[in-house]
Amino acid sequence: MPSATNKIALFIDGANLYATAKTLGFDIDYKRLLLEFQSRGTLVRAFYYTAIIEDQEYSSIRPLIDWLDYNGYTVVTKATKEFIDASGRRKVKGNMDIELAVDAMELAEHIDQMVLFSGDGDFRSLVEAVQRRGVRVTVVSTISSQPPMIADELRRQADVFTDLVQLQSKLGRDPSERPAAREPREPRQHTPQFLQRSTSPIAPRGDADDFED
Repeated sequence: MPSATNKIALFIDGANLYATAKTLGFDIDYKRLLLEFQSRGTLVRAFYYTAIIEDQEYSSIRPLIDWLDYNGYTVVTKATKEFIDASGRRKVKGNMDIELAVDAMELAEHIDQMVLFSGDGDFRSLVEAVQRRGVRVTVVSTISSQPPMIADELRRQADVFTDLVQLQSKLGRDPSERPAAREPREPRQHTPQFLQRSTSPIAPRGDADDFED
C-alpha cells in the first residue's frame, strides 16, 4: 500500500520525455501518468516544462500545453530564442533547466520524493542539492536505447533510476486513441503557486507533439 504521507512532486522535462518515449516507440498518456503517481502517495505538484516558439501562428505543442494546464499539471513555459551559430546556421534555443531547478529547490522542503523525468546530465547537481535536503530522488529515462538517453552521472546520482520502458504498460497511450482537437490558448507565465492548485485529472486525454529542446 502506498503511504499517504509520502509527498511526491513530478518534474517533467517535456522535450526530453517526449524524445525518450519516441525512441522507445510509444506516446505518453498524461492522464495515466498523473493517476499512476497519485496512487503512490500524496501528489503535491506535477510540473511540465517546455519552450514554445512565440512567433508561429500555430504551434503543435499548444494543444498539449492547453490540456495539461486544465488537467492537474502546472505548466511552465518560456519563449525560444533564435541565434546564428558559428557556421552561420539558424538555431533555436529553449532550455528550461533553470526554471525546473528553481522550482525544485523551492518545493524541496514540502516533499519527501522528487520524480524527475529527464536524462539531462546538467541536473546531477540539482539532484544532489535536493537530496541534501532529505528528499529521495527518482529519475525516469532509459538505458534501453543506443546510445542511452540518460547521462551516466545523473543515473548514478539518483536514489532510484526507473527505465521508462518499464512504465510503458502504465503510462503508454493506446495508438488507436487520438485526442479531439482543441482551440489553443496562451499558457500562463512562470508563476509557481505551490500547494494552491488541485492535481485531480479529468476525462480527456493529452497528446505529445513534436518539439525539440
